This record gives sequence, structure tokens and C-alpha cells, in this order.
Amino acid sequence: MFQTVKTWAALAAMFGLALMPLCGKATAEEGKTLKVGFVYVSPVGDEGWSYAHDQGRKAIAAMPGVETTFMESVPEGPDSERAFLNMARKGYDVIVGTSFGYMDAMEKVARQFPKATFMHCSGYKSHENMTAYFGRMYQARYLTGMVAGAMTKKNEIGYVAAFPIPEVVRGINAFTLGVRAVNPDAKVRVVWTRTWYSPDDEKKAAESLLDVGVDVIAQHQDSAGPQEAAEARGVYSVGYNTDMSAVAPKAHLTSAIWHWENFYKEFITRLQAGEWKNGNFWYGIDSGLVGIAPYGAMVPQDVRDKVDAAKQNIVDGKLVVFAGPVKDQEGTVRIGEGRIPEDSALLSMDWFVEGVIGTTK
Repeated sequence: MFQTVKTWAALAAMFGLALMPLCGKATAEEGKTLKVGFVYVSPVGDEGWSYAHDQGRKAIAAMPGVETTFMESVPEGPDSERAFLNMARKGYDVIVGTSFGYMDAMEKVARQFPKATFMHCSGYKSHENMTAYFGRMYQARYLTGMVAGAMTKKNEIGYVAAFPIPEVVRGINAFTLGVRAVNPDAKVRVVWTRTWYSPDDEKKAAESLLDVGVDVIAQHQDSAGPQEAAEARGVYSVGYNTDMSAVAPKAHLTSAIWHWENFYKEFITRLQAGEWKNGNFWYGIDSGLVGIAPYGAMVPQDVRDKVDAAKQNIVDGKLVVFAGPVKDQEGTVRIGEGRIPEDSALLSMDWFVEGVIGTTK
């Protein structure tokens, strides 16, 4: 069962927004087939972000009383607004947008169709018929960082990253904290591609990191390009979004993964029962939304045991990823001893922790 960890009221305040009261509950009419439409920013065959969401769509399509459709490779901006409008005009009961850049377009359409339920992934705006939802992927990133830190021999790990936005920066930082929790001498080199899904560019970025001597490749990208580069060079890799072991069976240590099927099935069940209430939600690893893929055969048992114990400690609240002291790249303490940052600080993170080589610009 999903639990709301915290609302994003702090984030809304940070952006000068006031959360509107979420009056009433979204309810599916008894006996009516629930029509649910998904809009994706990349192809469903990307083996990454959109693929993971589409597994969730397929899971709810198998539920009684649910009919689904999807549109893939829809750019952010005007194109996404047209996609949402098209579904709303066709009478879809639920419209799901799975990219941060869809937020404003979805909000605009949601206000025009108050009887529909709009679900926006990774944003922060919500009102009576629109929910903002996401997962604390940084918790899984920390765990995969522990694996990478234990497996590197050169103490040089590469990270192929999409855009220098807080979500990605936060993930790199959590990964690095995990790396250095088991290997304080290791460093994480970051290369920005400024793409979400561009297999060739992302593979080339990984190759550029391999050329300077890293022996583990991690990523925040939708394609498996970095995994392919690692496999070809005979080094280890850490994937993202889904279990990418099939792409790089000799390289793949684990992946930080999404279980969107868990969230979407829970959401639809509550909606059908008249129990869903729109809001802003950020779910943790304890919810089952985020996690890590099975370990590769090359990961020793003692490493597995240590990471599994850390995961349980996160679930139990004994381990908080960004608990202080945390220093930045310059050695300045950003989070003091014994302090736990507010969600607003995590959601606006624009600095790298000690151990990261790269810039957030």
C-alpha cells in the first residue's frame, strides 16, 4: 500500500505558489469503463523512462473496467498541450503526463476539463483535478552508488547525465554519497549530454569518460547507450529506469529502477473506489515505487549484504541519504552535523557534493 511520505507544500511555497484546496475525491462512475491515456516524451521501446511507465500502463490495462491508450515521443511544450487536449476532448477520464516539461501544458488543459483527472509526473503543480507525483529515486541512487564504489578498481566512476536540473543533480549527489560510504577515495566524473533520449550521444558521452580512465559507468539517461559502451569496453555499469542487464550482461552491476506498475495499480484501485484525492506526493523506497534491479553475478555476496542492509535502514528511517554532515566540492559544509535537509532544499539542489568532478552549469 502506498503511503504519502510528505506533500510538496514547501516546494510550492518556494516557487511562490499556493496549493489550492483539493476539494472532494476523484471518483469513477460505477459500472463505467475507465478510459486512461498516457503521454510519453520518448519511445516506449527506449528501455528506460517511457518503457518503465508503459509497463505501468499495461498493468492497469489488465485490470477490470480499465481501457488505456498512449502517445509516445511527444515533445514538451505546444505538442504536449495538443496531446492532452485531444485525449480530454475524446472523453478520457484520466490523462497521465510523464515528463517534467509537460507541467504547464497539463495544468492549462486540466483547468478546461474539470471532470477529468490529470496526473503529472515529476512536477509540483496541483489543484482539484490534477496531481503531481514522483518517487525518491535518490534513495535507490545511493544504493547503486554503494555497489559502484565497492566494484571500482581505479576509484574513477563515470556518470552520463541528462540536464543540470535539481532532479539529476540530486541523483548524482546521492549516488556519490553511496560510492564514498564504502570507498572514500573514489570520485565520480560527470558529463552532461543535455538530452533525455539520444542513444548515440549518450553512448559517445560514456565513451569519453572511458577514454579518461573510469572503470564503472552510471547514468541518468533514458537510453541504454551508456550500458552498451561499458559492455564494449569490458568495464562495469549501473543502469537507470529499468533492469538493463539484457543490454550489458557482462557489465551490468544493477540499476536504479522504477516500479510504476505498483503506483498506477494502487491509484486506479483507489480511483475506482472513490478514495483517490488529488495532491502532491513524493513516494519513498518503502512504497515499492523505487528500488534497484537484481545484482549482476559479478557482485560479491558481502557487497550485496551491505547494500541490502542499507536499503532496510532507509526503509526503517535509520539511514537518511542526505543527513549531515555533507560537504560540497569545495569542502564547505552545506548540511551540518546531525541536520536533515527539508524537501524544499532537495528539490532545488544545484550544487555537487564532495567527490564529484564536474560542474552543475
